[in-house]
Amino acid sequence: MTDSNDTSGVHYAKVGDDYFAKRGLRRHARLWSLWALGVGAVISGDFSGWNLGLAPGGFGGLLIATAIITVMYLGLCFSLAEMSPALPHTGGAYSFARTAMGPWGGFVTGLAENLEFVLTPAVIVFFISTYLEAIFNTGPSFQPIWWIASYVLFVALNIVGVELSFRISVVVTVSALAILAVFWVSAIPHFSLDNALNIPPTAGNSAFLPFGWAGMFASLPFAVWFFLAIEQLPLSAEEAHDPKRDMPRGLIFGILTLIACAYLTLILNTGVAPGAAGLSESGEPLLDGFRTIYGQSAAKGLALIAVVGLVASFHSIIFAYGRQIYSLSRAGYFPSFLSLTHGQRKTPYVALITGAVMGLAVLLIARAAVGAEKGGAFVGGALLNMAVFGAMLSYMLQAMSFILLRQNLPLIERPYRSPFGIPGAAATFLIAALTLYFQLTDPVYQQGVFGAAIWYALGLLYFALIGRHKLVRSPEEEFALRERARAARAG
Repeated sequence: MTDSNDTSGVHYAKVGDDYFAKRGLRRHARLWSLWALGVGAVISGDFSGWNLGLAPGGFGGLLIATAIITVMYLGLCFSLAEMSPALPHTGGAYSFARTAMGPWGGFVTGLAENLEFVLTPAVIVFFISTYLEAIFNTGPSFQPIWWIASYVLFVALNIVGVELSFRISVVVTVSALAILAVFWVSAIPHFSLDNALNIPPTAGNSAFLPFGWAGMFASLPFAVWFFLAIEQLPLSAEEAHDPKRDMPRGLIFGILTLIACAYLTLILNTGVAPGAAGLSESGEPLLDGFRTIYGQSAAKGLALIAVVGLVASFHSIIFAYGRQIYSLSRAGYFPSFLSLTHGQRKTPYVALITGAVMGLAVLLIARAAVGAEKGGAFVGGALLNMAVFGAMLSYMLQAMSFILLRQNLPLIERPYRSPFGIPGAAATFLIAALTLYFQLTDPVYQQGVFGAAIWYALGLLYFALIGRHKLVRSPEEEFALRERARAARAG
């Protein structure tokens, strides 16, 4: 049986207690586990990916782009710090948008975040394989083996239990930060501004902005890689002991940690040979810097150490996409079998496996499109742009959700209030829209963005034809319906 909401064209199925009994989670995380999960999800961006922004923007262009993107993430994180304890559900972005904009808004936002979180680990595992190639001299033909092995190992670890997932997050995140700290200190004696400015400028431009302001705007999507996925933290709300207190602090401590890491890495890594020109197409920029500092003979050992940073993010974002798919499935937006959890371990094993299969499929398709022996930087950059495409849509919709919640539901309990308020959310929206625009105008990576757009269109088609008729009154759905009804009565 179903009941309907005529104003939005959706239908809710009636489910019994056994439905939610098969979809339970277990609380474990406290403040530092949440901090580690948030920082760990992003920290790989300091090891690989950001440097591809040197190609279109040069050092100065990427530096200015990073400053602009920092403003966007500060606005986003403080907005999330307000919304997440007010709506402490595993749905995260979908939950916020569902309450603010109804079920269609919830799905559109959730689908954008799904695109981001399924593709981001695919990008990271691609960079993991480039580091492992440098260690074991396996060659490009062996890449799919590294991808499959990495997914199998870390999906299995996430299935074992939430306690193990968070412990691994803490260990690998702290280890990754320690590796970065060693690099920063070691790089200082080798730093030269000439290295950072060694991309020859085009006519009429300077060494600082070798491709002018247009190059700076083109590098915006790559600056995102220093921070992308910190917004996953609200997805762990139902596995945190005290989300109303710890979620805002975890988000704020996390973004401040990542800001410090971003600028230290960008300046010091680019200032060490081979400099901006050499790093602009590198799959392992931190390793290139280590080679300069410690010599080629130490490269393999350093590469193995550097993989830790990539592993930290890979593990944490597998956790995120598992919870994100789980929450949309539990509420009926995705097929309901995807939200089943393990009977004893209480982990969303079906969602974890499904996300891995999807990520591997995208990797293999991208590899086949350009060939196994060439185009490594293109594949990494194209996949990165696909992930950023989903992220920018998600950020715009989350910023809109914040503004609408402030305006339309002022009476909901807000244990924390963003000091930046609506102006901070508006800045997030505008910068995300700007970044998205320059992605769409970049001819090099348009194929990746258009591939992401096709994924998005197919998801919307599924919801229009099937998903909207099978919704379930999950905790976040019940909250949204209750609060909107209360606001209507008050109005």
